[in-house]
Amino acid sequence: MTGSHPLHQIRQAVEEAADAPDNDEPANNRMIGDLATVGATTPVGQSIQNILLRTESAESKFQLYVPPGLPGTKKCKADTCCIWWYVSLAMTAAFNGPTLRCNDVARAAIRLGFHDAGTWSSSLAAAGKDFGGADGSLILAGEISRPENKGLEQIVAQMKIWQKTFGVGMADLIQFGANHAVVTCPLGPRIRTFVGRKDSSSPAPDGLLPSATAPADDLIKLFEDKTISAHELAALMGAHSTSRQFNFNSAQSGAPQDGTPGVWDVLYYNQTVQNTVPKGVLRLPSDIALAAHPSISPEWQKFSQGNNVGQKHWNEDYATAYTRLSLLGVNNINNLTECSRVLPPARPDFLGAFKLFVTG
Repeated sequence: MTGSHPLHQIRQAVEEAADAPDNDEPANNRMIGDLATVGATTPVGQSIQNILLRTESAESKFQLYVPPGLPGTKKCKADTCCIWWYVSLAMTAAFNGPTLRCNDVARAAIRLGFHDAGTWSSSLAAAGKDFGGADGSLILAGEISRPENKGLEQIVAQMKIWQKTFGVGMADLIQFGANHAVVTCPLGPRIRTFVGRKDSSSPAPDGLLPSATAPADDLIKLFEDKTISAHELAALMGAHSTSRQFNFNSAQSGAPQDGTPGVWDVLYYNQTVQNTVPKGVLRLPSDIALAAHPSISPEWQKFSQGNNVGQKHWNEDYATAYTRLSLLGVNNINNLTECSRVLPPARPDFLGAFKLFVTG
């Protein structure tokens, strides 16, 4: 394989992204949780603050981790990340499809991570209602019954099984699952992953998740209230690169939002703005509206660039933006533990990555 081969270029680009974040655009200086109230008081708090400020990469390189013992043993209990290694093994088996692309279980895990964390509002928090966010309440407080969470029933049932099996917190399990699912997808980033969130069985505020038919201005305002900038929103939208819709349009149930739903690539950013798309792809109205919005469009175009420039840029920006999203409503950030080392390695090379409509 030569240095000019496209898959080699993707590998090189993704590995370089883990060393140096792209600082060509202004950082989002808004802090969250206890980073906003008391600042970074621990090394992990400082590291997360640096990630949010884009002075430290949100991606992690693979490090070999050997668990010190079996689940339940003293040695395993003494290492916070030990049990998560066993969780990771279970998720790897569940999230890989028969073609080694990420499957519908992985897609649901990514969506679950968004929907649990996204139920937080800075304006409500300022008004004394600082609850919701990445607290596990989607499962623990029965939010699965809300219309916007339709289609998540199976992944919720699986998360309950994993929580019972491994005895970990639900808030952490949901966000660990979302990050694991992303790196399970070929070309996906290996996002730095933290555990130690507090679970909540109180329902999160309602009406804080985006609609597939909402105007772009409304969506940008909704996410700004979560401290997520238009730049970061552009990156988060790329999760639709691997999504399939089952509820928005029942006549096209299962339709993907780009032609390679089993691969974490930037084809979504290209096909969303094309005049025509392959038969079988369904573009959501909100995606089309955001792609054309002047606050989003410049970044959207950067992500769609070829020669792996767009892939590298998007992977790092997504990892940074999702780190922020995954910590909304978390007020003990300084006390978290990083367990990135137990995640599987990223797969920046994948033979047949660009074959259309292979879903698992």
